[in-house]
This record gives sequence, C-alpha cells and structure tokens, in this order.
Amino acid sequence: MANLNEVPQTPYYGSVDSTPLFLILIGEHAKWTGDLQLFNDMRGHIERALAWIDSGGDDAGNGYLSYRARSSSGLGNQGWKDSGDAIMNADGTLAVAPISLVEVQGYVYRAKLAIADLYARSGEDDSANRLRRQAAKLRARFNRDFWIASKNYYAIALQRGGRPAAVISSNPGQALWTGIIDHSKAGSVVHHLTAPDMFTGWGLRTLSEKERRFNPIGYHLGTVWPHDNSIIAAGFRRCGFDREAVMVFEGLMRAAGDFEHFRLPELFGGFSDQQFHLPVRYPVACHPQAWASGSVPFLLTELLGLAPDAFHGRLRVVRPVLPQTVRQLDFRRVRVGLGSMDLRFARAKNDDLSAEVLDQSGGICVELEPKSNQRAGRSRQSVG
Repeated sequence: MANLNEVPQTPYYGSVDSTPLFLILIGEHAKWTGDLQLFNDMRGHIERALAWIDSGGDDAGNGYLSYRARSSSGLGNQGWKDSGDAIMNADGTLAVAPISLVEVQGYVYRAKLAIADLYARSGEDDSANRLRRQAAKLRARFNRDFWIASKNYYAIALQRGGRPAAVISSNPGQALWTGIIDHSKAGSVVHHLTAPDMFTGWGLRTLSEKERRFNPIGYHLGTVWPHDNSIIAAGFRRCGFDREAVMVFEGLMRAAGDFEHFRLPELFGGFSDQQFHLPVRYPVACHPQAWASGSVPFLLTELLGLAPDAFHGRLRVVRPVLPQTVRQLDFRRVRVGLGSMDLRFARAKNDDLSAEVLDQSGGICVELEPKSNQRAGRSRQSVG
C-alpha cells in the first residue's frame, strides 16, 4: 500500500513529538543502565534534536514546539492524535495551524531535564545548567498560557495567534507524567480525567463526552487508548494520586479480559461500562499493536514504583501499589546496570504491601520507600 501511495508512510516524517520522546528515551536508558556510552555515541543526533526543538519545529512564533502540514499527501495533525478532526475548539470548529500541543510541551520539558542530567554526569555543567534554565522558563510560561481558568483545566493546544483550543481532553494527563504541570493544578486535572464524562470504567476517553465533537467510536474523539491511559496513570502516580492510577489499571485489566488472549487492542470504544457490559470493539483497531502491548509492563513498573539509579548501583521501590484483588505479584529479571533481580510484592492480612528480593546478581542495592501520604494507605518495609 505504501508503494501505491495509498498510505502516508511512503515515507512520511510528520511527527512533532518523536524528537523530544527520543531524548527522553536516551535519558531513561541511562537511568536503567548507568552507562553514558549511548549518550556519547548519539551526541551529534542529540544536539541536532535540541536545536530543532529550540527552532520551534514549524515555528508558531510563540516559543513552543509547533507543527503545520507542509505536504499535501501527509497528515494535518502531527501529534499522536493525528486524525484530521482530533484537535478542536469548544464550539466544534477545528484548531487552526500552527498548533502547539499541550503534551508535546511537556515532552520538551522532560527531555531537556533528562539530557541536562547526562550533560552534568559528563562534566558539562554549562550545557546542563542552560537546559535546566530553559526547562524552568518553559514550565512557567506553559502554566500561564495553556491554563483555562474558567474550566480549571489545560487547553488541548494553542493554535494560530496563541488562541487556546479549550476542550476537555486526555492530553493534559500525559503532561502530568512529564512534570510540567504546576503541583497546585494537578488535582484539578486528575479530577477532570476521572469524572464520569472522561472515565468509562474501562479507561479514560480521549475526549470528554460533554464536548461537541465527542464520538465514542471516533478515532480520537472519545475512544479509549491503552497507551494513553498508561502514560496518564503514570502521571497520577508522579503527583501522588495512587488510587486513581490503580483505578485506571484495574479498568484496563477488566477490558483486556474481554479481548482474545487478554490482549489489549490499539483502542476501543468510549462507551461506559454502564451502557454495555463488554468493551465495544473499534472495527479497524490494530490488534496486536505495539503501544497497547507496552502499556501493561510500563504501567506495572510505575505502580510498583521501580525507580532505577544505576549510576549509584541501586533500585528504589517507591510506595508500591497494586489493586486489592492482587495478593501477590512476582516481577522477574528486572535489570538495573549490570545487575538482575527477581522481586516479589505480597499483600499481608491487613492489606499492607511488602516487597522482597527473591534472587539477585550484580550487587544492586534495593531500597523500599514506604507510602508517605494517606491517599495511598500504608506500606511495610521488608526488602530482602
């Protein structure tokens, strides 16, 4: 189909978020391996990626990473929600390019901090400090420009002229994961995302059912995407909303039980579990699909609080949580640096969660950090 020009991948490079996500991946790789070799090998690509980000992409003149379509055969929208009607205004009209997506600015923020850390580890303090200053300025501007006071929520995007596209969507949930959202506003974001107009019981919709363009079987207009849900739930965890993160995980697992081989599809319908007793299939969803497949191990890693610090030879287990129905979970062959370990998480009679190292090689220290807030309950410290 690509050779016949029937699909845009011929090839097609219209992706505004791949570049900052590439930098985030470089940073995550270093955390888990404790090795700067990949960072050094990719130095030229990393610096060109940073330069492209600083150029604004298809610069909207507002200082944010933006996009607009140049190719007649490509896609108009170039974030992960790339369908033609995915980015809209509250009155139902489509946003006008150039478009600066809310989550993409979060990716840029997290990417700059991640690469700053690697510069610092390489002894390049000037470069590290420059990126940290840029990230801090971006965060301050972002929370001013994207926040919609009348809705206590963030716009899905800024469009031509800096006008906000002020709909309730899932996109700000991914921004939670990046750390760009003000702590004082995080609770409002979580509240919106877990309200009935966004949470179906099986997962979070891409768009609120109160919005004009809501469609429970529209590709990005109200369906549930497992990968989107996993990143949002990771954002809940980052901000201390552990119960809400578990709620999303439980919903996805219930949905998975109704698909062949317990395999989550690319997306499924945004109907609530009060309307139908089974998740509604999306007719042409990829099944299997890489994003959906990766969402479960990623979300488990986040729920269990696995925070690698391979440079210092340790793995922190930060306030692990699991659904109440899970009494025991073994996480095997967790690799940090040159070490590997098997971990067991078990629930005691009083529902406290303990962590135990079953097997270990490579000398990695495992540190359990208990839950520090009452939202998540209590946890005992028992690391073997």
